[in-house]
Amino acid sequence: MKKLLLLISFFTFSANAQTIALQSFATGFSSPVDIAHPANDSRLFVVQKGGLIRILNSNGTINATPFLTVNGLSGGSEQGLLGLAFHPNYASNGTFFINYTNTAGDTVIAKYTVSANPNIANTTATILMTIDQPYSNHNGGCLRFGPDGYLYIGMGDGGSGGDPNNYAQNLTVDNANPTRVFLGKMLRIDVDTTDGSLNYGIPPSNPYATTAGIREIWAYGLRNPWKFSFNRLNGDLWIGDVGQVNIEEVNKVVAPLPTGLNFGWRCYEGNSVYNTAGCPAMSTMVFPVAQYNHATGCSITGGYFYTGSMYPNFADKYFYSDYCDNKIRTVNSSNVVTTTASFTGGFTTFGEDINGELYVAGISNGIVYKIIDSSLGLNNFTKNGLSLYPNPAKTQIFIKNSSETALSNVKVFDLTGKLVLTKTVENNETTPAVNIATLSSGLYMVAVEDLTGNLYQSKLIVE
Repeated sequence: MKKLLLLISFFTFSANAQTIALQSFATGFSSPVDIAHPANDSRLFVVQKGGLIRILNSNGTINATPFLTVNGLSGGSEQGLLGLAFHPNYASNGTFFINYTNTAGDTVIAKYTVSANPNIANTTATILMTIDQPYSNHNGGCLRFGPDGYLYIGMGDGGSGGDPNNYAQNLTVDNANPTRVFLGKMLRIDVDTTDGSLNYGIPPSNPYATTAGIREIWAYGLRNPWKFSFNRLNGDLWIGDVGQVNIEEVNKVVAPLPTGLNFGWRCYEGNSVYNTAGCPAMSTMVFPVAQYNHATGCSITGGYFYTGSMYPNFADKYFYSDYCDNKIRTVNSSNVVTTTASFTGGFTTFGEDINGELYVAGISNGIVYKIIDSSLGLNNFTKNGLSLYPNPAKTQIFIKNSSETALSNVKVFDLTGKLVLTKTVENNETTPAVNIATLSSGLYMVAVEDLTGNLYQSKLIVE
């Protein structure tokens, strides 16, 4: 059985607790920095900082041939191949986009297509944008398509420390370095149209859509938005913005998304004053829904709002971490923060699969972990009058339904989240039997669904 890393997490302001665990899902990656997948595709695509995109299949195997190899990269600690986003219509157009730093250290946004082989991309690229970077750090790197179908691009403030050139708050084009106006911003472009000589279009709802030189800007005041994501169910935007001296922050923008937002950097670091010289009024800025100081971490890694169904305890929570302390943190809609003890690995990216289940990867150990709730909803199972016997079991289990709930089916999942067995429950079955003789020894989760779609879950040990 695969090794489980179990750590108890706790609510800061609540007595209800859950158990967050990491299940090793795949190993052997080199400096993974992003995980993405096309819509309705069970594969995960893992981005390696050195220039490879590798396919991770739903059974935990890794394709031997890379999906794409990108050459001509700069090799600094915050440089390289950094981000990947698949077009919402990838299934029909085969288009995807990457974010990398070239040999000059500048940010490049490029478009690629998949070949006739769905596991290998064409090597010809179309460059959409090249953005001059004055320093080697704070390059952002994250790309995501929003619910509006536009491509969002997170840009750091250009690097050094304290944003010495005030790029994050600047909206005036420097003719000597015109693309530096995009630093410290969130850009938004339309990849399905073109505008003049551009290989993309400008969304007409962008706040500066008619102002030459800054038409791509959607929001500003960011230091280094190392990972942002959209809640795939309601369109809310979550941003993990790396701090300067002492504060890491989580920003949330509720859908429908407004434009022209100012997230406050370099005027404020989190909720604290950093350097307000020449800054607009505090009331005009967006402040974080959660933050923490450097007593524990040093560099936030933004994640995802949980939209899966396997772990009800994860509902209503945004997951994030920190590269330095490797703690998994969550914040819910009431801004209540939960923090685990430290894991290991140097967490640099989260991933979300086709079902909304979550993963996290360590840059230092090259492991992709599945995030699971090791309590597996036992209380929910028993309080609804359901029980499972025998447990442990070898060849067969029975579901005792003392409450006479109208059941639909029984599903068995392994701890990577893979569905390994399904049994349809007939209306007249009061104690359905499930044949598990084909399952290997180990720990599983049994999910019983009723006719109204409610799920009840329990652990199962197969001997």
